This record gives sequence, C-alpha cells and structure tokens, in this order.
Amino acid sequence: MTVEKQARAASGWPMLFVTLAAYAASIWGMIQGIIILASAEDAGVPAPVTGPVLLVGGIVLLIVAIIVTCGFFSLQPGQARVLVLFGNYVGTVHDSGFYWANPFYARSLGSDGTGASIDVSLEEGTPSVKAAAAAKALSTKVSLRARTLNGDRLKVNDKMGNPIEIATVVVWHVADTAKALFDVDHYPSYVAMQTETALRHVASIYAYDHMEDDDSSNQSITLRSNIEEVSESLKEELDRRLAAAGVSVDDARLTHLAYAPEIAQAMLRRQQAEAIIAARKKIVEGAVSMVDMALKELSDGGVVEFDEDRKAVMASIPMAVLCGESEAQPVLNTGSLYQ
Repeated sequence: MTVEKQARAASGWPMLFVTLAAYAASIWGMIQGIIILASAEDAGVPAPVTGPVLLVGGIVLLIVAIIVTCGFFSLQPGQARVLVLFGNYVGTVHDSGFYWANPFYARSLGSDGTGASIDVSLEEGTPSVKAAAAAKALSTKVSLRARTLNGDRLKVNDKMGNPIEIATVVVWHVADTAKALFDVDHYPSYVAMQTETALRHVASIYAYDHMEDDDSSNQSITLRSNIEEVSESLKEELDRRLAAAGVSVDDARLTHLAYAPEIAQAMLRRQQAEAIIAARKKIVEGAVSMVDMALKELSDGGVVEFDEDRKAVMASIPMAVLCGESEAQPVLNTGSLYQ
C-alpha cells in the first residue's frame, strides 16, 4: 500500500518574474532577428550571423518559457497537490499558496477504464456517481474538505428477515491522498459502493423493532429504537472499509427507515394492536387501584360492611364502567344486592 509523503514546492513568485523576463527576452530576440534579416535582404547583402541566432534563440527561449509556465499551480485551504513524475510518486504538497514545481509533474492520472461497469446513482435530485467517472482522469489536485454522500433508499432484510427500506447520509473526507489516488481506481465511486455495502451489512445484523415484550428482547439494539448505536456501528464499519482508500468518515446517519410496502400494512396493524394492549393494560391497572381504594374507604369509614359476595358485586360494577369502551347505562336495582 502507498504511504503519503510530505513534499515542498518552491514559491511561484520569483519564478514568475523569471518567466516574464524570458517571455520578454524571447519576443525581443525574435523581433531583432527578423529586423536584421529584413534589413540585409533589402540591402542585398548577406545576412549577419546575429540575425538567425537572435531569431532561433528567441524561438527556443519562448518554448522554454512556455514549458516553465506549466509548473505554476496554486492551492486553496483544504486542497493538496500530489506530485507524480513520469509515474513515480514524489510527495504531496498540503500548504496553501502559489507555487512552482517541475513542469513535468503530472496534472492528472489516467484511468484504464476498468470501472466501466460500475453504476452508482445517489438520491433523486442529487448528482450521480457513475462508471463513466471512473474512466475519466483523476486530477492530482485533491480536495481535503468534508463531502456529503446522500445515499439512495435501499431495500434490505433486517435481522428478523423482514424487508425494510433504509437510507443514509455520510460525511467523509480524504485523509491520505496517496491511498486515495493510487490504491483504488476511483475513490468517489469506491466510497459510494462501500457505503451501500456497509449499510446493507449493518441493516442485516439488527432487527427493525422489538418483536417481543419481554425485558431481554427490549434490551437488544434495534434500528428504530437505537439510532445513536446504529449510526456509530455504521460509522465504524465504513471506517474499516474505507481505510484502504485513505478516506476518513466524519459522521454517518440514517435518513430513512421504514418497512417495505409489501409488509407495511401488516406491521401497522401489529403496532396498533400493541398500542391497544398497552392502553388496556393501563386502564385495567387504574381501574383495579380505584376499586380497591373505594372498597377500603367504604370499609374503613364504617359506611358499609362488605362480605365477600358484596365485594365481588361492588368490584364488578366499577370495573365494567371503567374498562368499557362505551358509556355506562345506569340500571336501577329495586331489590337488594343479592337479587
């Protein structure tokens, strides 16, 4: 694996003045050479040697100045320039500024087009990273700024085998320019593909939601209930997968999580049933406590003396009223509690 090396480039300002002087000298030499040759031709005498020398020297100096000009480059904050000389990695310049380096340093890296079959499309409305990008030459000027990858919605199976839809957004940046350019073919496509793979893996090791009500199941990590834990697991998985490309993940979050349409209605009915059961449980608990409190207050205050049969009758009436879904209809009893 390639290891990034720090490199330094000379300031571009001194060389800029030298280059401008070379341009001026080459133009002056060509003009003077043409004047001397033209004057000799008009006079009908052989041209002096200085004429062709100045003309050829000016042309050569102009070519040299053009080549030297190709060595200028500038870096903004958050950018780096990878120096590659005839296929040999020299180093990476990280400091921002105006520089001059060997004009034969490559400005782009060619691609063999092996990634032509890769097609990674992002969420609708955002730019797409396609295989055609892999066939294009990568620039040796690399951005070190944070980038955002807004992934497409994927249909995967969770730990329980239920089909779900899931999407993520990943914030990443290039940490090692040498690995990014030399150890993978096209690092933006590599990041997109590995993000999809990592998301599918993380979604398959967690259940969407708790399927049971027992305490042991409720303590397990799920995609819906433990967003922070799942996001941290996804970030660790991405860091491990993208380390080979010199990419560091700053953050990874789920942006969409839902059951697949084919089971969404069934799961909605299940959630409704759980909500009804939980509500009924609370209602029954409250009704029992209220009936118990009423019987104790009546007995302790000496208002009514209850035997076991009377307690059962008195308990059934408020329980039916409190736990019923419809309003209670009063019935007048003209007899005793036992009739």
